[in-house]
Amino acid sequence: MIKHSLSQLSGSVNLSRLSQYLRFSPLWQYRLVQYGLLMRIDKPIGSLLLLWPTFWALWLASDRFPDAQLILIFACGVFLMRSAGCVINDYADRNIDGEVARTKQRPLAVRKVTEKEALILFVVLALVAFGLVLLLNTLSVILSFVALAIATIYPFMKRVTYFPQVVLGMAFSMAIPMAFAAVQNEIPNTAWLLYITNLLWVLAYDTLYGMVDKKDDLKIGIKSTAIFFGEADLHITAMIQMMFLFGMLLVGSQFDLNGYYYFSLLIAAVLIGWQIYSCRNYQPQKCFNAFLNNNWVGLVVFCGILLARLTGE
Repeated sequence: MIKHSLSQLSGSVNLSRLSQYLRFSPLWQYRLVQYGLLMRIDKPIGSLLLLWPTFWALWLASDRFPDAQLILIFACGVFLMRSAGCVINDYADRNIDGEVARTKQRPLAVRKVTEKEALILFVVLALVAFGLVLLLNTLSVILSFVALAIATIYPFMKRVTYFPQVVLGMAFSMAIPMAFAAVQNEIPNTAWLLYITNLLWVLAYDTLYGMVDKKDDLKIGIKSTAIFFGEADLHITAMIQMMFLFGMLLVGSQFDLNGYYYFSLLIAAVLIGWQIYSCRNYQPQKCFNAFLNNNWVGLVVFCGILLARLTGE
C-alpha cells in the first residue's frame, strides 16, 4: 500500500501500457507524449520540491497572503523551469542514461526524441517562463537570468565536481530571492538565510536520490555527493538535514512566526528521521522512497508558515 502511494506521488507511468497506447496513436500525439515524458510531466515530484520553497518565500515576504497574480506566476514558472531543467539534463546525459537502470528508457536515451528537438523544447520552455517573469519588476527579471544560467550549467557539473547537488540547490533556491524581489522590490538578509537553508535541504534529499544510482554512477564515472561521502553518506546526510532544521528555526525566529510553524518543523523532523532510518540498509527503492518523502516535508513546512501568517498579529 505504501509503495503504491509513493508510486502515485512520483507519477510513474506504466511503460508497457503506454507503449500499447502509442502504437495506435497519431504521430502528433505520439510526439507530444514523448515531449511530455522528456519534461517529466509524468513525475511531478521535482515540481513539488521546487514549488514548496517558492511558496515559503512568497508567504514570508508578504504580510499575510501574497497577491493572487504572483502566486499564479510563480506556480507556472516553477513548472516551466523544472520542465526546462529536465530537458537540458537529459540532453546532457543523452549518452549515459542508457547505462543507468532507472533512466535507460528516457526519450533521448532511446532516441525517441532528437537532440535538436530537445534543445528547441528547452528554449521554448525558457522563453515562456521568461515571458512570465516580464510581468514582474526589474529586480526579478535580473534574477531570472541568474536562475536560468545556474539551471543550464547544473546538468554538466556531475562530470567536473562531486558536488553537483550544491549547484542544484542553488538553482532550486533561486525562486526565493525572486519571490522577495517580486513582493518587496528588494532582497533582505532574511531571504538569503532562507536561500542557504533551502540549499541544505536540496543537498540532503538529492544525496538520497544519488544513493539510488550510486552503483551505476560509479561504473560510468558520474560524480555525486553520495559517492564523495562514501560509507558516511547517510550519516552526513542526516547532519545536513539537522542543519536544515536548525536553519528553519532561525527563519521562524527572524519572521516572528508562532507555534503553528514550530509544530510543523517538529513534524518535518519526524519525517526526516523516518527517511534516514528507512535508508539504513541502502536498498535503492527505499532510498528513492525517502527522497520522495521530502514532498511531505515541504508541504508540512508550508502549512506551518501559512497558519502562522493567518493567525499572527
